[in-house]
Amino acid sequence: MNLVESLRAHRRLAIVRGKDPAAALRTVRTLAEEGITAVEVSLTTADALSVIRQARTELGPGALLGAGTVRSAADAERAVDAGASYLVTPALVDGLEPFGTPVLMGALIELALARGADAIKLFPGSLGGPGYLRALRDPFPEVPFVPVGGVDAQAARDYLDRGALAVGVGSPLVGDAADGGDLDQLRARAAVFRRVAAGETP
Repeated sequence: MNLVESLRAHRRLAIVRGKDPAAALRTVRTLAEEGITAVEVSLTTADALSVIRQARTELGPGALLGAGTVRSAADAERAVDAGASYLVTPALVDGLEPFGTPVLMGALIELALARGADAIKLFPGSLGGPGYLRALRDPFPEVPFVPVGGVDAQAARDYLDRGALAVGVGSPLVGDAADGGDLDQLRARAAVFRRVAAGETP
């Protein structure tokens, strides 16, 4: 089994994440029946290891059945023991080499947390937008994110609605005030962002 070759050939990886183990297993089964060759069961799924174990039994040893949201070597060990044939991490994770299992690894966020970050600066926020933050909330529900870069009033509202701890705002708020610009306009912009932070319409 070569994960990279499979992904290159099929260009899709189904990610199963849910609160109902039976429904998650049905989903894996249905995806396989529909020709989705690579399926990842996130470890945030209820009773994820049992889902992986049962799916492996049903789909056989050749199925591309992986475990996602692997955040530690201990997670990896449990997932491989349950039958995962590849691992997907949301960020950098050390200690996965001994398992001899293909790894699709995320980057940066876990490294920052390991180095003592109290919150994560999501920069440039404009690159992925509020949708990127929404996607990060599933594997990192407890991590406080602060999007920075290209955050106007509407984007700020969208980020906050999607669970951002706060937003870092530069020129859409400050404008040219720090270069001697009109302070009344700065006050007006500040009022807009205050309303946004309070959950009101920009």
